[in-house]
Amino acid sequence: MSWHQSIHYLIGKPVGVSLTNGQGVSGVLCSVNAGEIYLLEYLYHTQFATKHYPLSQIQNILPYPACYTAQPAQPPSQQRPYY
Repeated sequence: MSWHQSIHYLIGKPVGVSLTNGQGVSGVLCSVNAGEIYLLEYLYHTQFATKHYPLSQIQNILPYPACYTAQPAQPPSQQRPYY
């Protein structure tokens, strides 16, 4: 499914956006309106900004993947036998 078809399902979710100029931006997709996307981006410290990008300048929009955390290693005395 192309990003054009799935964009409305991504509203309110963290996404990565590839622009046609080779740059990439990421943030929470707030809305799609009047031929532009509105993306809430982190700036620094406690500051965020909603920026807008024309659909014509977007190459792709991808949702962030799920996080997979590694289980911490258990001490040898608590490890289960392999058999």
